Amino acid sequence: MTDRATMKSIARLVPQGARVLDLGCGDGALLDLLQRERGCSGYGIELADENVLACVKRGVNVIQLNLDQGLTIFDDDSFDVVLQIDTLQHLRNAEVMLRETARVGKLGIVAFPNFAHWPNRLSIARGRMPVTKRLPYQWYDTPNIRVGTFKDFEVLATKNNLAILDAFGLQDGEERRVLPNLTAGTAVFKFQRG
Repeated sequence: MTDRATMKSIARLVPQGARVLDLGCGDGALLDLLQRERGCSGYGIELADENVLACVKRGVNVIQLNLDQGLTIFDDDSFDVVLQIDTLQHLRNAEVMLRETARVGKLGIVAFPNFAHWPNRLSIARGRMPVTKRLPYQWYDTPNIRVGTFKDFEVLATKNNLAILDAFGLQDGEERRVLPNLTAGTAVFKFQRG
C-alpha cells in the first residue's frame, strides 16, 4: 500500500494539523507525507528494525513496539487520528487493537486487503487461494494471519459500537464507492466511538 495515489487518498481523510498515531507505520512514508503536506504531527509504531531506521532517516518520530502488547502506554484520546494501514490483518488481537484505536484516537482510519474483491472470488471459485497484486503471497507464506472483507469490517464495527463516518474501496489508487466489496482490492474505513 505504498503507492502515492493510495497514500494521498488516505491522507485526505486526516484533518489538517492533526496529531496522528500510525500503527504499523512501516518505513514512515505515510506519516512523512502527512507531516509535509497536511501539517500533522505524531508518532509511528513499528516493530521491524529496518523500518524503524527508515523512519528515523525520514525524520518521523517512531516508537519500537509490538502491537500485540496493546497501546497501554497511551491515554484515552491522546491523538486526533489513529491509523491502521495494512496492519489489522497481521495482528493476533485485531478486535482488541481496533477498540484500542478507538480509545486512543478521536478518529480511527483502517485500510486492509478486501478478500471479497472479484479476482479473489474467482480464484476461490477455481479452487485456489488468491494471489494478486494486492495479495501477492501464496497461502503458505503469507504474513496475513487474518482475511476479511469490506462487509466483515462493517459487522465488526457495529459489534464494537464504532460509528463509520466514511467507507470506500481503493483499486489502483482510485476510490470505489459503488460496490466496493466487489470492485476494490483495499477496504478503507474512517470511524469514531459510537
